[in-house]
Amino acid sequence: MTIAVDFDGTIVTHRYPEIGEELPFAIETLKMLIRDHHKLILWSVREGKLLDEAVEWCRERGVEFYAVNRDYPEEIKEHNKSYSRKLKVDLFIDDRNIGGLPDWGVIYDMIRNNRTWHDILSEAEAGSSGSMRGDYVNKPKKKWWQF
Repeated sequence: MTIAVDFDGTIVTHRYPEIGEELPFAIETLKMLIRDHHKLILWSVREGKLLDEAVEWCRERGVEFYAVNRDYPEEIKEHNKSYSRKLKVDLFIDDRNIGGLPDWGVIYDMIRNNRTWHDILSEAEAGSSGSMRGDYVNKPKKKWWQF
């Protein structure tokens, strides 16, 4: 599977243009995905020196991406008349997902076991011992009105 991974807010906390702190288990999960033979593409708004710093930060921690801000390593904008910034990947890991970024353990479980958010939420609603506690979803809300 080819997976695009955002950097700021996904691998590290938001501190752009600086590099934030690693989100818990992000690097270890990315290494596990690479060991599972997935192709990871770093997909970031960063460019130039800031992008180089992010790539090097990941490399120092043992994460080597298949490609960076492109579909494959050899893709060059100037030589490809049909160049598109839209990646052709199987999925995106990004903190801007609808519902936000799940924790990295849930992300790995979803990819490794081919599970969807629907699967995770259905298990939680049923109170099973899935990745989320059953009382997390559909927790009763307190009413603000008193009549």
